[in-house]
Amino acid sequence: MKVLITGAEGMLGTDLADVFEANGYEIFDMTHEEMDIMDFDRVSEVFDLVCPDFVIHCAAYTNVDKTVDECEMAYAINVFGTQNVAQAAEDVGATLVYISTDYVFDGNKTTPYTPDDQANPINNYGLTKYKGEDVVREVCSKYYIVRTSWLYGRHGKNFVDTMLSMKDKDEIKVVDDQIGCPTWTVELSEAILKVLKNKQGGVYHICGGGSASWYEFAKEIFKLQGIKANLIPCKTEDYPRLAERPRYSVMDNAGLCKNWREGLKEYLLSRSEG
Repeated sequence: MKVLITGAEGMLGTDLADVFEANGYEIFDMTHEEMDIMDFDRVSEVFDLVCPDFVIHCAAYTNVDKTVDECEMAYAINVFGTQNVAQAAEDVGATLVYISTDYVFDGNKTTPYTPDDQANPINNYGLTKYKGEDVVREVCSKYYIVRTSWLYGRHGKNFVDTMLSMKDKDEIKVVDDQIGCPTWTVELSEAILKVLKNKQGGVYHICGGGSASWYEFAKEIFKLQGIKANLIPCKTEDYPRLAERPRYSVMDNAGLCKNWREGLKEYLLSRSEG
């Protein structure tokens, strides 16, 4: 079967291509240079040529803080770009897999969010991604919406590598009042493959099992690496960012991924093995 991946040069797109190819799928990994999702004619041309069975839409504007000042650009990419991809997928009869985010939620719950919970984004990034979900629902007859969170992997900038790069600092301040689900991109890719094989479409939460604050996440990173780092927990107000973040964005993953600690352990092992 043919799988076309948008945003294939990104951290998730790269691992998706590797995982699906290893499982016998024919991969068409499209970079921005090869297929600008804002150009419908080009998107349609590529889809007509490839005739994919599945389209995994990873391409997105993902800089949460920059969406404060660049909301129009984020909206154009995450909503209008998604509309182009969704329409082209529908035109060739492909199933669309749209990668969304835990930031569609406001963080006011105290128990894990389920796919049936009402979205209520509190920043522009979450808003544009949720509007993208709406587009997929409206345009596509066959789709999966995959909400994920706190991604890390070997092919892009991520929290794990950032922490390890700071290991020799006198102190490392990390926020301890934002709670979410750290997720390894390889495990996410494998879970998406599993869902496509066994499920019937709809909305899925695919993320590391359990939950952690950024501080707990950092603490586990250094523990697994045997590094003694001077971690200092701090509050969100002590580390101001342009965009507001949900304080609690834990999602119920229905057992689709292992506990986040296991995923982190496997990632660090793969990282050390080169």
